Amino acid sequence: MQVIALICARGGSKGLPGKNIRTLAGRPLIAWAIEQSQAVKRIARVVVSTDSDDIARVARQAGAEVPFLRPAELAEDTTPEWLVWRHALAYLKDADGVYPDAMIVVPATAPLRAPEDLERCLDEFEKGMADVVITVTDARRSPYFNMVRTHEDGTVSLVIPPRSAIARRQDAPVVYDMTTVGYVVKPEFVMTRNGIFEGTVTHVHVPAERALDIDSLLDFRIAECLKARH
Repeated sequence: MQVIALICARGGSKGLPGKNIRTLAGRPLIAWAIEQSQAVKRIARVVVSTDSDDIARVARQAGAEVPFLRPAELAEDTTPEWLVWRHALAYLKDADGVYPDAMIVVPATAPLRAPEDLERCLDEFEKGMADVVITVTDARRSPYFNMVRTHEDGTVSLVIPPRSAIARRQDAPVVYDMTTVGYVVKPEFVMTRNGIFEGTVTHVHVPAERALDIDSLLDFRIAECLKARH
């Protein structure tokens, strides 16, 4: 099975400007995703999709391929990443004549993942049951117990009111947080559908300490603390 890793890293992050090449534990953030992907023997190529010359330069220095620069219209705040995946797959099809057997998306924003997490995602995909494999971790909040929404009159209510009273979070239905540790997708599925949950989705569980997604300076500081412990 030919597997290609895709790392999507645009230059215009507003939550934490420059985060994809911000230094974390001595190396640019994106370099962690590249190194983790390269550690998985089943991954034949590591490709970075970016609109930024600076990110492209750093990615190449870290050993990734940057065979194209993403067009500006696919690097806006509102651009669905699904379209970025499609763009990369279309390029690979044009360049190689065929799609890879699988694409594993490895976001730069989850630097605490382990290569074994990516290995387990590929193991799950190779079972042949899924169009998409996602990663999840234990949810810190439950829509049945302690997640609320507000109303126009100023009152609040649970996001999903349970059928009977729930006194402890442990008694609520089990839910999970999706993580950005990794996604494995069938290329043909991405090219013909419009989102992950239009197909058959299975999952791999990742412990919370490896599932942090960096979206803010606080997230980055937490990642620095956790990296310093290893």
